[in-house]
Amino acid sequence: MPTIFTFTGPIAVIVVVMLLFASVKILRQYERAVVFTLGKFQDVKGPGLVLLVPFIQEMVRVDLRIQVIEIPTQDVISRDNVSMKVDAVLYFKVSDPERAVIAVQDYLPATNMLAQTTLRAVLGQHELDEMLSERKKLSTDVQDILDSQTETWGIKVSNVEIRTVELTDNMVRAIAKQAEAERDRRAKIIHAEAEFQASQTLVNAATILASIPAAMQLRYLQTLTEIGAEQNSTIIFPMPIDIIKPFLDLQEKASKQPAQTNGAAVARSAKETPLSA
Repeated sequence: MPTIFTFTGPIAVIVVVMLLFASVKILRQYERAVVFTLGKFQDVKGPGLVLLVPFIQEMVRVDLRIQVIEIPTQDVISRDNVSMKVDAVLYFKVSDPERAVIAVQDYLPATNMLAQTTLRAVLGQHELDEMLSERKKLSTDVQDILDSQTETWGIKVSNVEIRTVELTDNMVRAIAKQAEAERDRRAKIIHAEAEFQASQTLVNAATILASIPAAMQLRYLQTLTEIGAEQNSTIIFPMPIDIIKPFLDLQEKASKQPAQTNGAAVARSAKETPLSA
């Protein structure tokens, strides 16, 4: 008998220690325990000390912190039939531990797979230009769809960020050509607008100078001053049009007078010639 008690004592101590480990649980501030009694949901406990009845109760730990999932690269075909590779980052957290454990088998891979299919579905409804220019809006659309679908699982999707949109080499070259053509178009438009503004300004300046002869004379003297200040070996004197205008008028009259004389002579000869019977 003493020998039996000698072996029974340590075994009892070990059993008691094991029962204590099985019944006493300590949860951190960001953890919750979903407690089941004989397989049936009882309560959500924590944080702090949680006592369980050995062999009758069990618990499942749930982390309430924001979790980050990297969505693998997905092959996406846009609405304008452009093939590309897209990846994203998903931020979510457990808002209801009970539903996160009971409503879905494993919420982490389930949320990841749902994010992949939603990303392909949303991006496939838009064209390439929208994906490149409105990435923030597309991320918001994916987030709203995921949040509405994972709400029944007790999951709250806080953010979705589309990280990379990878195009083929041919498409990259095509986009580069398009951007270059757009820059050339803008440059030509800016140059044409500058020419128009310059010509309009010159017309206004010419109108003012023509209305005041003294202003034209001052402009003429200013031009001579600018030419002389550059120390050129050749000096050009602009001649006003008013000086040579009388000579141009005389030349024009002289060219018109022979034409009128020839016309009169032809008319007289036509009158003097008799008509044949």
